[in-house]
Amino acid sequence: MRHIISLLVENEAGALSRVAGLFSARAYNIESLTVAPTNDSSMSRMTIVTSGSDNIIEQITKQVDKLVDVIRVVDLSELKHVERELLLIKVMADSKLRAGIEQIIASFNARLIDDSDNICTIELTDTGEKLEKFIQSFDKNNIIEVVRSGVTGIALGKNILQV
Repeated sequence: MRHIISLLVENEAGALSRVAGLFSARAYNIESLTVAPTNDSSMSRMTIVTSGSDNIIEQITKQVDKLVDVIRVVDLSELKHVERELLLIKVMADSKLRAGIEQIIASFNARLIDDSDNICTIELTDTGEKLEKFIQSFDKNNIIEVVRSGVTGIALGKNILQV
């Protein structure tokens, strides 16, 4: 089962390496990883998407929580939460394809970032499932490049990841 694990870590050199090393050493797969500083510059928030049984996820969270740099660990999948991912995609956009591309952009509430040299660069922020549907709506022969940010998420309501 897919889980989104959110961590508060000390904003120190090597923190990411130690967390990723723990996953690697135990042969756990990281499907997605995002890291950025929080409103407190001494901490960063790390969001990791991984898969495994409840026992494996429990083992992962306990082992990650023991790392020196880790301040707090939460499995967002156990809470009501919202998750988003950013997609940037470049597609061929000659005059024959233009109307179809504009229709796809409008139907997904995406944003046209650049339109030059018969290439459209498009931005979409949504769930991973919606991004997949968006990518599939294009002829794969017309897709030039795809970049995805990885999942980031936050618990809804009063649940807060803090010290």
